[in-house]
Amino acid sequence: MKNVMRRIMQLIRIIPRKSSKNIDSDDEDDHFYDAQQEPSVNNHRYHQPLPPLSDTDSLFGDGSRCNSYQQSSYDRLPMSAQTSPLLNSPWSSYVEVAPTENYVGLLTSLVREEGHIYSLAATADLLYTGSSSKNIRIWKHHMEYSGFKSHSGLVKAIVVAGDRIFTGHQDGKIRVWRASRKDPKVYKKIATLPDFQSVLKKSLKLKNYTEVRRKHSAIWIKHFDAISSMSLNDDHTLLYSGSWDKTMKVWRVSDFKCLESISAHDDVINAVVAGAHGYVFSGSADGTLKVWRKESSHGKRTKHYFSQSLLKQEFAVTSLVVTPAGKVVYAGCSDGVVHYWEHEKLIHGGVLRGHKLAVLCLAASGYMVFSGSADKNICVWQSDDRGRHRCLYVLNGHTGPVKCLAVEKEAREGECGGASTRILYSGSLDKSVKIWRVCPQMLNADNQHLPPPSPQRIDGLRRSRVEIHNKLPPHQQKKQ
Repeated sequence: MKNVMRRIMQLIRIIPRKSSKNIDSDDEDDHFYDAQQEPSVNNHRYHQPLPPLSDTDSLFGDGSRCNSYQQSSYDRLPMSAQTSPLLNSPWSSYVEVAPTENYVGLLTSLVREEGHIYSLAATADLLYTGSSSKNIRIWKHHMEYSGFKSHSGLVKAIVVAGDRIFTGHQDGKIRVWRASRKDPKVYKKIATLPDFQSVLKKSLKLKNYTEVRRKHSAIWIKHFDAISSMSLNDDHTLLYSGSWDKTMKVWRVSDFKCLESISAHDDVINAVVAGAHGYVFSGSADGTLKVWRKESSHGKRTKHYFSQSLLKQEFAVTSLVVTPAGKVVYAGCSDGVVHYWEHEKLIHGGVLRGHKLAVLCLAASGYMVFSGSADKNICVWQSDDRGRHRCLYVLNGHTGPVKCLAVEKEAREGECGGASTRILYSGSLDKSVKIWRVCPQMLNADNQHLPPPSPQRIDGLRRSRVEIHNKLPPHQQKKQ
């Protein structure tokens, strides 16, 4: 009887649930997100969040700020069996009438009936979503296209390299998938990293074992804790994986061989990202952002060495992104701040303050940067040629922490002052994926010196519309 009562009290969160030692446990699906229980964010002496931003908090340190608005009550999006395009799917999609060309805001909301959304990847016309249900769903034109199930470990990260999809899991393994040539909708697992033969071969020699915990050793080619992040280098020949086991591993994409394991940090690794010129960046719950560089070698050996630390602070580094052109590195932190550095010289450029809680994910496209937070909001930032940033929009609509983002240019040209609109995908622990259209704002010589305007709020709960009519003359238009 006591056990029954304790179970009931755990479910209503009066008594904290004891964490399972088995990282493959299926109980993850029953957990509601609690920032204090997330080891990569707040369950650490470094991770105490800052108090909410005051009206005097600065975006650039000069008195301007990006407002984070109070969220209104959530009304579930209407849905009926007659209008659902996904009648037989565990997902449901709410789509209004086709938006106008100059529409900026929420396009579609995909609501998950089970499983928190932990990972996203967008390429060409396909969207990949990973969740705590261990399924990977594939979407095309906002409709369910295909999917596959890993059967082990919730999906923490997704990376697409050509026709191969790499998925990083809670069980510490990386799985590789490929679409069938006969039927593109059928995906098959072609490899698990590390593979059984490699593990067996390495396990025969003591030199291949390394201490991972007190009185516990493991083979160096294998992650023994959850994979938190993955990234491909610029020519897609190397895959980097960061883990809660505090190591970063380097994999060769051609044969899936583990080339190197780096004991990178003193606490869990939350993010890794590959930059230009052989640079790799790793962010950790120990409050550091470290730079690693690949040695120049004409042989087959791959070796990375520690270059420098860009950040040492009391707050966890929770997310990283490098702009597609490789010019700027951004780091989101558990205090809600985004730091950025000029890539080539690794000079600190400043901070962006737009969130009240941890910045859990970042994405970049052109001169635009997107930050998703545990405060349930998404800030859309834009930089100019001088490296100055301003907040264009605050996207509000999720009812849980925003855990992952992906962005791509819209295929068609929108009415966006001559610039290309962006399609932003956001996944949340509220079990939904939202798809937004956002527009860069054009700058000319006359308005570059003006103070940044207040950001526009786009409320995804009420489907707020922002119509863009300030199209510049052709000679002043600039592609982003």
